[in-house]
Amino acid sequence: MRELSRRMREGMERYEGTKVGGWLALSPLLVFLGVYLLSSVLAGDFYKIPVSSVFLIASVWAVFICRGKTIEEKIGVFSQGAGDKNVLLMIWIFVLAGAFAATAKQIGAIDATVNLTLRILPGKLLYAGLFLASCFISMSVGTSVGTIVALVPIAAGIASEIGTGVPFITAIIVGGAFFGDNLSFISDTTIAATRTQGCSMSDKFKANLSIAAPAAAIVAAIYVFMGASVSYSPEAEAVDWILLVPYILIIALSISGMNVSVVLLCGLAVNALIGFLGTRVSWADFLGAVGSGISGMGDLIIVTLLAGGMLEVIRTCGGLDYIVGGLTRHVKGKRGAELSIAGLVSLANLCTANNTIAIITTGRIARELTKKYNLDPRKSASILDTFSCLVQGLIPYGAQLLMASGLAGISSVSIISYLYYPFALGIIALGAILFRFPRRYS
Repeated sequence: MRELSRRMREGMERYEGTKVGGWLALSPLLVFLGVYLLSSVLAGDFYKIPVSSVFLIASVWAVFICRGKTIEEKIGVFSQGAGDKNVLLMIWIFVLAGAFAATAKQIGAIDATVNLTLRILPGKLLYAGLFLASCFISMSVGTSVGTIVALVPIAAGIASEIGTGVPFITAIIVGGAFFGDNLSFISDTTIAATRTQGCSMSDKFKANLSIAAPAAAIVAAIYVFMGASVSYSPEAEAVDWILLVPYILIIALSISGMNVSVVLLCGLAVNALIGFLGTRVSWADFLGAVGSGISGMGDLIIVTLLAGGMLEVIRTCGGLDYIVGGLTRHVKGKRGAELSIAGLVSLANLCTANNTIAIITTGRIARELTKKYNLDPRKSASILDTFSCLVQGLIPYGAQLLMASGLAGISSVSIISYLYYPFALGIIALGAILFRFPRRYS
């Protein structure tokens, strides 16, 4: 009798008058995916439909189906989710990351990084050199799209000069761009994965590196073998070494375990110092870059708030318990739970064509699975980031392949068969789940 009373009390406290359960509780997610996919197909462009608009429609539906509360109370539940401390901290990090990236570009740090990597490219190891250059730049700047914009035009020019297929050379850059996007401390996906799973960036980096590094090493070895007969020495402008300091500082401080907000503030301060002392930017220009960087994160911030609120309503209505129960009905251990997280974020990424949004949308569900099966949050964060980047790197309607194909003047589909790194990463990531490695995080 006591046990029955305890269960009844817990149930009342958790769902008091609001539980609708089943597919109805999950319907906001289905509305989001359905509206986004249908609208994108009708528009003929997956990037013509703003994700924030679709999230607003799904959020309104989520509030509508929540029963047993007044409209003020329903909006209160939504606002509680949007105002969750982890959501707000994620937004704060997005703001700082946007400001840092924009000011680094303003002072010329990105151009300096590109020039350095081109200067040190070995002649007979061109393919491997381009891949490693893309890895390094994307790791430094924290964006695969930015890396593609910087390097694909150069790579396409090299391809035409040495007679190599443009899709092949473009795929080298795209693969390396996803390596850095997956690991960088200032990447949107890293921020989202670590905040939703409650682990530090340095710990997630170590867990992720044990999977991404072998994949990168294998692919680099393939490129060494394939490019052994190629001889080419690209020209590069002189490197302004002082402009590399912000990125080196960001990487060093992040690896040391320092709080990411403090790391980004330090990077922002160094950008300002270099810009002012070198008379590269004025105070007005610097503030303008900070503002444009923050503005560039605006849509992502709105999506994060809407997703946080919508998922809180879904949780209150019993939707998260339902989906976790459905995913784990036949799961008997950690291996199955990790495969469920990988499958969930992969499906979300296929539907949204945005790896950061996929992580934000499924992160809380992954966190519930992590708690239920006593998984290591560092491994869960790594799985979220890895599989979202993996899928994003292979879909022809993703921003990265569309951007790369546009810059290179080729079809995005023509690049996919040459994307050795995403394929290698997928095989190793699945192996890490099935064979339980690295042991420290499994």
